[in-house]
Amino acid sequence: MTYTAAADRSFASPTTAPAVATLQHALLWSMGFGGAIVFIEPSPYEIATLTAMVVFFAAGLRMRLVFIPLLMLLFLVNIGYTICAAYLLDTTVILNWILTSWYMAVTAIFFALMLSEDTAARLDLLRRGLIAGALVASLAGIAGYLHLIPGGGELFTLYGRASGTFKDPNVLGAFLVLPALFALQSVVSDGFGRSFRSAIALGIMTLAVLLAFSRAAWGLLAIASAFMLFMMVLTSPSSKQRSRIIIMAVAAIVVVVVIIAVLLEFDFIADMFKQRASFDQKYDEGRFGRFGRHILGAQMALELPFGIGPLQFTKFFPEDTHNSYLNAFMSGGWISGICYPALIFMTVILGFRYVFVRVPWQRAYLAVFAAFLGTVGEAFIIDTDHWRHFWMMLGAMWGMFVAAQQYMATAPQTIAIDDPDSSGPTGIQL
Repeated sequence: MTYTAAADRSFASPTTAPAVATLQHALLWSMGFGGAIVFIEPSPYEIATLTAMVVFFAAGLRMRLVFIPLLMLLFLVNIGYTICAAYLLDTTVILNWILTSWYMAVTAIFFALMLSEDTAARLDLLRRGLIAGALVASLAGIAGYLHLIPGGGELFTLYGRASGTFKDPNVLGAFLVLPALFALQSVVSDGFGRSFRSAIALGIMTLAVLLAFSRAAWGLLAIASAFMLFMMVLTSPSSKQRSRIIIMAVAAIVVVVVIIAVLLEFDFIADMFKQRASFDQKYDEGRFGRFGRHILGAQMALELPFGIGPLQFTKFFPEDTHNSYLNAFMSGGWISGICYPALIFMTVILGFRYVFVRVPWQRAYLAVFAAFLGTVGEAFIIDTDHWRHFWMMLGAMWGMFVAAQQYMATAPQTIAIDDPDSSGPTGIQL
C-alpha cells in the first residue's frame, strides 16, 4: 500500500522537544499498562492519565470545534447525573460516583484529542501497553485461580473465579478482549516470529478470560473476534492476505477448542464452567430477576423525568440495573437517559462509516471498533458506565474519526494499492 508523505504529515502532532516526546510516549504506554491494574486506589492508570493530561496539554494539545458534539453529549450526560443526585451529595459514595462519572468523561475527551494527532504512533504505544498490562492481569488471575502464589487465591480471585488485578472477574474478562484482539491480529497477519509470540500471549489471555467465568466476556471475546476477522478479510488488499487470515483464524479456533477440551478434563474447572455456562441462573429469572428488572425499570423511567438518582436502584429492586442504558435513565433522568445512548450509538454509526477508510492505523481501528461494539452490546446486560477501558475506547474512536477525516482531506482521492494478484495497482476511491 502506498501513501504520500504529505498525507502522513496531515495528522502528525505539532513539533515537540525530543525529551517531551519521549515522556509522552512513556505515558502512553503507561496508560495502556496501568489500565490493567485497578485493584488498588489510586490505580496506576489514574496516575499515568492525569500526568499525561498535564504533559500533553502543556505541549500544545487543545480542544477543537470538531469535538464539540462529543463534549456536549458528555456534558449533558453528567449534568443529568448531577441534577438527579443533588439531594444525595451529602453521601460520600454518591459524591464519589458523580465525580467518577465526570472523570471518565474527561478521560474520553483527552483520548479523543490526543489520538487525533500522530494517530498511528500513539495507537501503537497504547496497544503495546495494553498487551503488557493484560498479560500481567492474566497471569495474576491464572496464578491466583490455580493457587500458584501464597495468598494469591484471596488476592487475585473472587467467588472462585479469576479476577487478576481487577476487583471483579467480569471486568477482568471484558478488559482482556481488546488486547486479545490485538494479539489475534498479529497471529493472523504478522511474520512467524511475531505471530508465535502473539499466539502465546493470546493463549494466556484467553485462558484468563475462561477462568474469569464471565459469560458476557466469553461471548464478547468470541463475537468481537469473529466480527474483527470478518472485517479484516473484507478490508484486506490482496487475496493472498485474505486466505492467510482465514486459514490462521480456523487454526486458532481449533487450538482454542482443544485447550478448552483439555481444561474441562479437570473437575474443578468443569464444575464451575457448567454452572456459569448455564442460562438457568436464579438472578436472571423471575419478576425481579435481571431481565424482569429491566422491564420494571423501563416503566419507572417513563414516569420519572428526574430518575431516582445514582445507586438508588437497589432500594427498589434486589440488585443493580445491570443495564447501562437503563441506569442512565435511573441515575440521571431523561437528560442522561436520552443523551447517553445518543452518544454511544452515534459513535457506533460513525464507527461503521470509517471501517473501509484506508488509513495507516486501519488494523488497530478494526480491533478497537470490534471491542467497543461488543461492549456496547454487553452494556444491555451489565453496568459498563464506569469501566475505564470503555471510555478509553470511546475517546479513541472519536480521535480516529477526526484523524481519518483529516487524512482523507489531505491524501489524494485515489490511493494506489499494490495487489500481487492483479496486473497492476488498483485505485480505491476514498
